[in-house]
Amino acid sequence: MRLSGLSFVAGKRISRGSTPFRAPDAATSSLLEPAYIGSSLEDVNEAANAATSAFLIFGNTPASDRAALLRRIAAALDARSAEIVARAMAETALPQARLEGEVARTSGQLRLFAAVIEEGSWLDARIDRAIPDRKPLPRPDIRSMLVPIGPVAVFGASNFPLAFSVAGGDTASALAAGNPVIVKAHLAHPGTSEIVAAVITDAVTQAGLPAGVFSMLYDDGFVIGQELVRHPAIHAVAFTGSHRGGKALMAIAANRERPIPCFCEMGSLNPVFVLPGALASDPVSRAKGIYGSFTLGAGQFCTKPGMVFVPDAVCADLFRQELRNLTAAGSGFTMLTPGIADAYRVGLEKRASLGISGTLAESSSPQTCAALFEASLENLETHALLREEIFGPSTLLISWSNREALLRAAQALDGHLTATLLGTEADVAENQDLIAVLEQKVGRLIFNGYPTGVEVSHAMVHGGPYPATSDSRYTSVGSRAILRFVRPRCYQNFPQIALPEALRDENPLGIFRLVDGVLTRDALTP
Repeated sequence: MRLSGLSFVAGKRISRGSTPFRAPDAATSSLLEPAYIGSSLEDVNEAANAATSAFLIFGNTPASDRAALLRRIAAALDARSAEIVARAMAETALPQARLEGEVARTSGQLRLFAAVIEEGSWLDARIDRAIPDRKPLPRPDIRSMLVPIGPVAVFGASNFPLAFSVAGGDTASALAAGNPVIVKAHLAHPGTSEIVAAVITDAVTQAGLPAGVFSMLYDDGFVIGQELVRHPAIHAVAFTGSHRGGKALMAIAANRERPIPCFCEMGSLNPVFVLPGALASDPVSRAKGIYGSFTLGAGQFCTKPGMVFVPDAVCADLFRQELRNLTAAGSGFTMLTPGIADAYRVGLEKRASLGISGTLAESSSPQTCAALFEASLENLETHALLREEIFGPSTLLISWSNREALLRAAQALDGHLTATLLGTEADVAENQDLIAVLEQKVGRLIFNGYPTGVEVSHAMVHGGPYPATSDSRYTSVGSRAILRFVRPRCYQNFPQIALPEALRDENPLGIFRLVDGVLTRDALTP
């Protein structure tokens, strides 16, 4: 595909902004072709109005048709994987195998949501049949289900150019529910975004759906994204990125004349608790596991373990020394963008200024190296800076000797995406109070694993209390992600012909429904 550098506005290739920008080659910093033209406010308005018109049709499209659209997109992504990966490698410096896996994950997510909407239980269809002779008052016939919320604005993420970007989980779940999507492409990988956007646009056209079902806008700054969130046609926002960026979008969404939900995933320190049994059994392999996790992908995962609690014990010395040795001997890393690399260096300098012990990799790279810092619980309580995320291949090792102090430190934690326990089953039995605290702090608890790596499945939760996300009731990964972009609608005493198929007596969709409090697939008889 020959890249054009233009936005996708309801099927048209046009960018009416005036400022061109080019993506840097992540490995060399040379500028890649072509130049991209940012969108204009006119582009935002046209895309949003087209999405509003499309919603009247797409929101009522049968689930089978939407599932076919998602599978069409998935098949096209797989077919063009080599082309997508080649461009993404240049824009992100991520390795080929990682990006090939991300293409597969992206198409897999699309197929997952296709299956979810065909199965139908996500609709949460409920029927309370009328009881006309109930005393003292009769009960009317009441039926409800979940319906699409309206056009959704999706912000592409820097660290996942595919799985959390143009055709990622946010777009897949929003389209599955019946919502048109407008993506604000991330400026770090505009070429990758263009190829994927072309795939979605072609799929929408081939399906005979309104062009306003999908648009993608470019922006070399913040204005277009902000105006997109402000636009009255937008009914929800999905964002994966920094805490600063997420808070800014949350404020815009909340301060609109008609506020809308803004689902932001804003990073996390993902604390790891190395318990005595883990240290006694194999401290060296535990250290290797931690090192591999916090340096995976140059530490540019939102689930990177950025904080590791280790007890003061003789066997912990081997763990600490192995972690220091691995860090010092580690190879250098190329970051996703020069801006991320600069922010990483600044974060390390700030942490080093606190005077705590640190180990840096002895080798260098064009951009950065691994880093390990060591502190006490007292340091953690005293220096708020230690509780801030550093996006990159670094972690903080925190020693503790008093268990009550450890519990207080756990209670003082902010919200995070994950918390990990490394140990034995006996450790778990002895730390039920710690687990009870962590259950209130995170969306996912892990035992004897590492937080990097998020399975796309029905049970997965990729969310957590603020500031990890803006709303801990939802997840951005897994089939429950669709619930962000729906709302309940109720019908009272409606005739059968006017009801959605999911709520009709004969149950033509054959889905599970809660009928008078009983879950069943049976049709209703008079």
